[in-house]
Amino acid sequence: MPDTTLFLAAAERAADRFRAMPAGKLSQLAPAGLKLARAFARMAGAPTELPDVGMYVVGDQIALTAHDLAFELERRDDEDAERLLSEALERLRGVAP
Repeated sequence: MPDTTLFLAAAERAADRFRAMPAGKLSQLAPAGLKLARAFARMAGAPTELPDVGMYVVGDQIALTAHDLAFELERRDDEDAERLLSEALERLRGVAP
């Protein structure tokens, strides 16, 4: 079972930055944030694509899907879980404002 503590802390920081972002900057970065949240949802095994419900909820979508992913990874006890956690951290580092 991988330790998702650092991942969740980083995801919460990124989500908070999206939530606090001025509208002009948010409108530029929201598509990347949504793409990140969708990736987390897919990695967690979501059956459908995360909808685009507006730029003002992207931070919440990142936080929610990060927690879903952490929950799924903590349930697993295999090498794939560690790989997915590493991939999620890399994706987060690539998008976090």
